[in-house]
Amino acid sequence: MKKIMSAREAAAMIPDQVNVWLVAGGGGINEPYYFLKELEEHFLETGHPRDLSLWHSAGIGDKEGGGADRFAHEGMVCKVVGSHWTWSVRMQEMARQEKIDAYVLPQGTMIQLAREIAGGRPGVITKVGLGTFVDPRVEAGAMNRFSREKLTQVIEIGGEEYLLYHSVPIGVTIIRASTADEEGNLTYEREGILPECLAAAQAAKNSGGIVIAQVKQVAVKGSLKPLDIRVPGFLVDAVVVDPGQRQSMLTDYDPALSGERKMSSVEKLPPMEQNERKVIARRAAMEVKEGSIVNLGFGMPAGVASVIDEEGLGEAIKLSVEQGITGGIPAGGSNFGLVYNPEVILESASQFDWYDGGGLDLAVLSFAEFDQEGNVNVSRFGDRVNGVGGFINISQSARTVIFVGTLKAGGFKAGFTEAGLEILSEGRVKKAVEKVAQISFSGAYARKRGQRVLYVTERAVFELTKEGVMLTEIAPGIDLKKDVLDQMDFQPLLAEKMKEMDQRLFRNEKMGLILQ
Repeated sequence: MKKIMSAREAAAMIPDQVNVWLVAGGGGINEPYYFLKELEEHFLETGHPRDLSLWHSAGIGDKEGGGADRFAHEGMVCKVVGSHWTWSVRMQEMARQEKIDAYVLPQGTMIQLAREIAGGRPGVITKVGLGTFVDPRVEAGAMNRFSREKLTQVIEIGGEEYLLYHSVPIGVTIIRASTADEEGNLTYEREGILPECLAAAQAAKNSGGIVIAQVKQVAVKGSLKPLDIRVPGFLVDAVVVDPGQRQSMLTDYDPALSGERKMSSVEKLPPMEQNERKVIARRAAMEVKEGSIVNLGFGMPAGVASVIDEEGLGEAIKLSVEQGITGGIPAGGSNFGLVYNPEVILESASQFDWYDGGGLDLAVLSFAEFDQEGNVNVSRFGDRVNGVGGFINISQSARTVIFVGTLKAGGFKAGFTEAGLEILSEGRVKKAVEKVAQISFSGAYARKRGQRVLYVTERAVFELTKEGVMLTEIAPGIDLKKDVLDQMDFQPLLAEKMKEMDQRLFRNEKMGLILQ
């Protein structure tokens, strides 16, 4: 059977009205970009395949029409289930206009769901998502009024509540690898992550579906090492070759990202500029313990790695990325999810198993807003679908979670004096709100678990207690009422012994940080 074929030949194999599982990552990481482009053009020319339901466990795209946006045409797709939508601008707009059913589910749970579908099981049974917007008693993951399907169900086992994420048949799985041999066996030697390609391929084949793989190159039959093969050829129906395949949108190829070679040039990160982001990252870093397994989220949390490195403490902790990587230096920007000089690259499903079971000592994640119950929203802003990625898995399961962000947004600017922090320009938007727009993290569930939760800003630190959110620290040079309480939509509990944030946080010199 011929497996090496053109992208148009492979696109013509996809039937109408099936569930399509697309495996990739944001910023072009492990994305079958060339095949998706040809698939989109095939639809625009023929009108097929149509009425597809698209499933993707990670955010996929480049904000310029790539990734999931290749499906963003009326008639081509009728439903999308994804963990993260920020990379797919056109699909976000279709969801906003209610032209499609739109759902968000946790990244790790979607990855695990591919395994359950492959194994013929009814779905994923987990506590991940309880009390959040994916709980069917809250919003069931629906992101517009048009979406009314219940993708999750509350069940009880041994007197405890769980969520069941239902399995669905997969008609087509689309994946990417580095190399295929003539029989379709796939290896990933030039990739920086190992997503759920195997599980998704098995899920499609055991559902009676097909698997399409894009690769950079083709090898002679029998020339690939058996231990290097991640997806066996008997699962693959079509192989599309793209000689121009890049590691990511940002990077053509860097062996330091695939673990093939260690690069000394990335062993030292440049120190952060002294600003409010660094203050927040420093305060979060003070919670890190020696030997901790730590996950850092996208954006502001990445500053913690820079602070730890600047203080010469990088060897004292293990940084962990939900894409399956441990050790090394996380890449930034659109390469988030890749790591320079990784120590270990596991399949992402195994990493999320570890996370869900409580393996993370500490997670540092951004907040868009938090409320008096300790709930956090990162997933929805007005009628715009953002999604959560691995946020729910990570925030709900880590022993300690620190949410970071400025107390105000929109024009906020800080300065630093000998006395501490100075507000140069106050923000227009309050981020400590009476009630979050959507519950991405449930304060009630965290209190039930006894989880330690902090909310770190540039001017104050809050902690989740049994009674609610408590203000525990305030920056030197800041007025409690004018600069903190008046800038919030709710009155927090006040600690009996209010602490002053460490003055070292605000100085333009090393802190002399010591991990406990």
